[in-house]
Amino acid sequence: MSVIAKRASQLEFSPIRKLVPLAIKAKKQGIYIFHLNIGQPDIESPKKFLQRVKNFDQKIVVYEKSDGTEELKNSVLKYYKKVGIEISDDELVITSGGSEALAMVFFILFNSGDECLTLDPTYTNYLTFAAVNGVELKAVPTALKENFLVPPIGEIKKKITKKTKAIIITNPSNPTGALYPQKMLKEIVDFCVKNNIFIIADETYREFVYGNKKAVSLMSFKKAQQLVVMCDSFSKRYSLCGARLGMLVSKNKQVMEAANKMAQSRLATGAIEQYAAAKLHETPKSYFLKVNREYQKRRDTLMKGLSKIKGVKFNKPDGAFYLIAELPVKDAEDFCKFMLEKFEDKKQTVMMAPAEGFYVTEGLGKNQVRIAYVLNSKDITRACELIALGLEKYLG
Repeated sequence: MSVIAKRASQLEFSPIRKLVPLAIKAKKQGIYIFHLNIGQPDIESPKKFLQRVKNFDQKIVVYEKSDGTEELKNSVLKYYKKVGIEISDDELVITSGGSEALAMVFFILFNSGDECLTLDPTYTNYLTFAAVNGVELKAVPTALKENFLVPPIGEIKKKITKKTKAIIITNPSNPTGALYPQKMLKEIVDFCVKNNIFIIADETYREFVYGNKKAVSLMSFKKAQQLVVMCDSFSKRYSLCGARLGMLVSKNKQVMEAANKMAQSRLATGAIEQYAAAKLHETPKSYFLKVNREYQKRRDTLMKGLSKIKGVKFNKPDGAFYLIAELPVKDAEDFCKFMLEKFEDKKQTVMMAPAEGFYVTEGLGKNQVRIAYVLNSKDITRACELIALGLEKYLG
């Protein structure tokens, strides 16, 4: 009997979705689930996008340009200019979500056997893209007690070998919500320039920053412009996860030439979605301010709710909409399964993502969960009550 490729058989299921079969079974039994496992915003998508979907009147839905329609690329360039990022048309490729941009980057930058540094815990899909391309992800540990900030540059230096080709910086971070200040990023940039290491900048959550802090783009460091490859997305910024639109951006001509070749091989991204998104640069600042206030309210509600639960520890996220919580259990995944299979209160329960799957370092995160605070404050308050009740029963 034929067998599939070894690299395919070694892939892991996403910790964000691996418990979905249990959730489906619970729902069939009449249980309402508060989904804190996945970063799917409940914020309304911009009306301008939805209206243009309705207004799409072409008689044939054609293949568009492989690197993106001229109208959408111009819109994206205008958006970047507003946030202080100056790029040209040939330094941008429109992709099928930020995930395709990341998949392209892993294919373009690495040979099989190369190494890539990432802050640990990390975005789980990096592990998949690395595995598919034969890349070894090497962890630079961060700690909950340090709010998951980047460790001293000396700790990064220890991880460097002759095979190190790049480092991934997700700012703000998924899964921790950590925000990296300019001084910290400058140290990383200086280090990468000195060692000729690519910087993969995942800046999907740029708009989601709380308090008086600000997200600094790695594209703003001119000394590293030939080393920075940025992946970005419409999904979270405009609450358009289902539209599957993203961007790959770099001033490195070799990278962009390869990206265009890959874009041509997959033909094009969706014509209707590109048409609908081409005016999103006109989204007023008030839209982002309103969304930002709402997420900060949700973050504060979640932290307040978790602080009432004995034995639970968590970080304070300054960006994105995720938080890592350490639970008073030995195996957080077992507890998450328990919540879906054996627990309910008033026909309600909670679904969370076991955090172990976000760690590159084996054994870390065993008693942690990632919580996405994408529900309204009332639902988050109730979800915290359910977690408290669930822990009481699980430990009892």
